[in-house]
Amino acid sequence: MKNQSKIPQATAKRLPLYYRFLNNLHMKGKARVSSKELSEAMKVDSATIRRDFSYFGALGKKGYGYNVEYLLNFFRKTLDQDESTPVALVGVGNLGTAFLNYNFTKNNNTKIELAFDADPSKVNQSIGTVSIKHIDDLEKELGDISVAILTVPVSEAQPITDRLVASGVNAILNFTPARISVPDHVRVHHIDLAVELQSLVYFMKHYPLED
Repeated sequence: MKNQSKIPQATAKRLPLYYRFLNNLHMKGKARVSSKELSEAMKVDSATIRRDFSYFGALGKKGYGYNVEYLLNFFRKTLDQDESTPVALVGVGNLGTAFLNYNFTKNNNTKIELAFDADPSKVNQSIGTVSIKHIDDLEKELGDISVAILTVPVSEAQPITDRLVASGVNAILNFTPARISVPDHVRVHHIDLAVELQSLVYFMKHYPLED
């Protein structure tokens, strides 16, 4: 396999999409797929798909396409799907509760294992299989978890982030509008649902899709 550190970030972001789609094909019993079929189903142009796959070496054969089972196994290993990644959720409001109920059931390697909240009525309760701990006990309960989802009020985002980083968390999925500050070794992905919806509506109005 080629050096993954040289793979563009845009390609890396598409890998989970490829994996999910290939998994669906595999469950339907499809043995092979062409880049054109992938392109039409995923709304990614076939040249981009071929370029993405080229970073990993020869994954397909000209005139045959791609072996679905081989690709699925390849991307499972590439995405560390055989390794478990425990996640902590901080903030069990409406959005946090939805995450706990969903708990990434389609991603067998990614599970929320701990949740934290400041509301005493929620502490020591469970949603699904996840027990809710008091936020005051974050440092004591977090253990070796290094990934966190942040769904707290804006005013709490930075203080909680500081505590998470100090406890060894180095990857945060931030669902608050706050632009949190972290050290260089910590990766943050910001997801502002209001901004995403606004962007969607703008594109719908000004960049209509071709039939």
